[in-house]
Amino acid sequence: DGVTQVLEIGPGMGVLTGDLLQHPEYTTTVIEIDRESVAYLERNFPDLHGRILSADFLKQDLGQLFNNEPLSIIGNFPYNISTQIFFKVLDHRQQVREVVGMLQKEVAERMAEGPGSKVYGILSVLLQAYYTVELLFLVPPHVFIPPPKVQSAVLRLRRNDTEKLDCDEKLFFKVVKQAFATRRKTLRNAVKPFGMSAEVTTDPIFNKRAEQLGVADFVWLTNYVEKHRAGGTADFEPVVDEPQE
Repeated sequence: DGVTQVLEIGPGMGVLTGDLLQHPEYTTTVIEIDRESVAYLERNFPDLHGRILSADFLKQDLGQLFNNEPLSIIGNFPYNISTQIFFKVLDHRQQVREVVGMLQKEVAERMAEGPGSKVYGILSVLLQAYYTVELLFLVPPHVFIPPPKVQSAVLRLRRNDTEKLDCDEKLFFKVVKQAFATRRKTLRNAVKPFGMSAEVTTDPIFNKRAEQLGVADFVWLTNYVEKHRAGGTADFEPVVDEPQE
């Protein structure tokens, strides 16, 4: 897709970095929050001079850092912030064209799952609205020193052709989050905070639960909510009643 900028998140001692630098057709930048790792990278990777960022990825403006140029992201993502990384990717979905990352197996499976699965959730829908999500392979614990207590997986996201959804995208995000915040309930109950009365929730879709809906269903639901909701509910924030992503 004409992407030449690559950002590696959390390079640590540069195991993956060295391989990336073997591809001069890409301009590789790394971002690392650990100061000792940054010092190590600066000593051992002189080719990265000026492109080692000692910073928190989650606090960066990617558009400003890369002049809004198309970007690929790669890394062995810290497991405790992996879902936050993907929400950040969604914030920059017009810029980030591809992501390849290693993360906890269960989280990767959740992102790649389709409707009907118990692990299908908020990030599954939001990511699949804009990306083709593919679980590439599993990584067993014994390849790490020390071995972690969880299995890992490598996940790839590739930007699809959807520049903009056929609905209010800000409302789409809220509808998806609210639907899964009450995932044990039917959509009829889930959309009540939008001011949706029983009279306007007679369509059979409202008998379903969030995990039964695909991206296209949520686009339809968003347009329906926008048309039929009561006033004054546009800015409410969904309250999640169970762990999500």
